[in-house]
Amino acid sequence: MSLGYAEKLSFIEDVGQVGMAEFFDPSHVLQCKIEELAKLIQKSKHLVVFTGAGISTSCGIPDFRGPKGIWTLQREGKDLPKASLPFHRAMPSMTHMALVELERAGILKFVISQNVDGLHLRSGIPREKLSELHGDSFMEMCPSCGAKYLRDFEVETIGLKETSRRCSVEKCGAKLKDTVLDWEDALPPKEIDPAEKHCKMADLVLCLGTSLQITPACNLPLKCLRGGGKIVIVNLQKTPKDKKANVVIHGLVDKVVAGVMESLNMKIPPYVRIDLFQIILTQSLSGDQRFINWTLRVASVHGLTSQLPFIESIEVSFSDNQNYKDAVLDKQPFLMKRRTARNETFDIFFKVNYSDGCDCVSTQLSLPFEFKVSTKEHVEIIDKEAVLQSLREKAVEESSCGQSGVVERRAVSEPRSEAVVYATVTSLRTYHCQQSLLANGYLKWKLEGSGTSRKRSRTGKRKSKAQEEESKA
Repeated sequence: MSLGYAEKLSFIEDVGQVGMAEFFDPSHVLQCKIEELAKLIQKSKHLVVFTGAGISTSCGIPDFRGPKGIWTLQREGKDLPKASLPFHRAMPSMTHMALVELERAGILKFVISQNVDGLHLRSGIPREKLSELHGDSFMEMCPSCGAKYLRDFEVETIGLKETSRRCSVEKCGAKLKDTVLDWEDALPPKEIDPAEKHCKMADLVLCLGTSLQITPACNLPLKCLRGGGKIVIVNLQKTPKDKKANVVIHGLVDKVVAGVMESLNMKIPPYVRIDLFQIILTQSLSGDQRFINWTLRVASVHGLTSQLPFIESIEVSFSDNQNYKDAVLDKQPFLMKRRTARNETFDIFFKVNYSDGCDCVSTQLSLPFEFKVSTKEHVEIIDKEAVLQSLREKAVEESSCGQSGVVERRAVSEPRSEAVVYATVTSLRTYHCQQSLLANGYLKWKLEGSGTSRKRSRTGKRKSKAQEEESKA
């Protein structure tokens, strides 16, 4: 989980049991349980998956309660664990993408997440089939009109507080709020209600990588039991709900899920990360009408004041026949100003250098420069989803990243400016499961993921909305 998120949480003494011992089922036992789970999923009519921090540790995000978890090390007075890459660059794990395939196949009906890393949403799970009980570190919400904004940067606050941005919906403009709960915040009805509904409908609830300690969330899987549903828990530590489960599997979540997908004869899809940025060229005539004063800005699509966390620097150059000095923009905001003769036309070339955590080193782009007096505003109609899908397909086909395309182009007459929004593939992950037979006939798995380069109350329980209202009465 994000170290920043853990540091932003209000301090409480009791964070529950931490530093729990990890257990690993023997290989032959693990294989039998994997096959049993695969059969249960195959027979299931309403599969619900309930996830915790354990499905994201392979993404380079530390957990909370494991032997090297954030709260475990805090209690022991040790240094906090180091994330293997920036939080905003974390990629979905093999398990995340396997769930996407199960959802696309109509097998998985709903996902309930206790994580705030936003990886289920980024992986491709539809928002209407996902409950993020504790919020999303990359999501802002408008309290007035309900609009939601998924960011490529970690939102600076938690606890449902106001952020520095406003809603962009016309005639709204309210201040946005973060969506991540602090310890004393109640679970939002919009998240807990559908989660409870689907657990009651489920004939199988699969719990992945969760210690099942935080209430009331940890009791959600139990709601399937009244209707005859079954529970399977996959976790390295023992949980308080093990006795209620039909199957308890002690093994790495990715390894178990990979085995299940192989048993079901289903492939795990690749993950393609696409990021957006805009190049804005603003032009104006000088007082004597002889020159063009122009400003070039490379900015976030989330607003001119927002950071571009995935871009390290931008190298700007010009057509060979021009004498303009090249520039390297290495500080945000990425901005440069120039003056040129009024009738000059030329091309501006950009080399966008990406930051740590991106599989792609850089992307080359160009933009024609020509001053035209215009009184009309114009928005070019581009099929954004078609462009994004084409980029994904090219990245997978070429087994590389760096592909880019224009998804929006608009012109404004006053001041004269043109904005072009680019989509670029910055990371690619493919997932392979290689199996080999051991001497005893059981399977040995080799997992590969490759790229191209809460709030609880102080009693240990998170309040439901009903409990909160009752306490106020």
